[in-house]
Amino acid sequence: MPLPAAEWRAKVEFERRLVHASGTLFPVPYLLGWLTWTETAAILALGVAVVGLLEFLRLVVGLDHAVYRHLTREYESDSVAGYAMYQVSTASVAAAAVPALGVPGMTPTLAVPAIWMVSLGDPVSGALGDNDATESKRPVAWIAMFLVSLALALPFTVPAFGTATGVAVALSGAVPAAVADGLPPIIRGVAVDDNLTIPPAAAGGMLLAVAVLA
Repeated sequence: MPLPAAEWRAKVEFERRLVHASGTLFPVPYLLGWLTWTETAAILALGVAVVGLLEFLRLVVGLDHAVYRHLTREYESDSVAGYAMYQVSTASVAAAAVPALGVPGMTPTLAVPAIWMVSLGDPVSGALGDNDATESKRPVAWIAMFLVSLALALPFTVPAFGTATGVAVALSGAVPAAVADGLPPIIRGVAVDDNLTIPPAAAGGMLLAVAVLA
């Protein structure tokens, strides 16, 4: 027996958030000492190639698969889906922290919490905010995103930079992450998916704080 529309949508949103949170696992082998950060970034880059192929098959070839129907929203039916933007943004932040190849000053200490802010913070705020893609989220979602992002950053920034500077760096990542999550930029009437904006906004904020304070 098919689920009522509201129940089906709630089930789909739960599945999307579960897949979203699974991205938290990408940096874990690095944190455990099993992989280098360069290898971690390479795995994320491979993921970009995979989602690029999947989106090509969906949007150009017209492949209609149950996974697509469950993990894409209606407004993504004819545009690049959020999961692909998620992979691109996390891979970009990871690449920026690759030694000798990335952005000067950018390190895994900043990249890991920036990635986790989208993989863990965004699903939490999404569960608290029922809004259209072009609408700002409710204040409770903004606050939740900020607090989760701050909590994710502090265990990395405080040991690396000391208490005062570490807290300031964490705040400098949590604030832009909350803004990117709660207030989607609109370009030509189309909302830029927060999966694309959260990691670089958070990483950029922390990198700027480190450059000024550390």
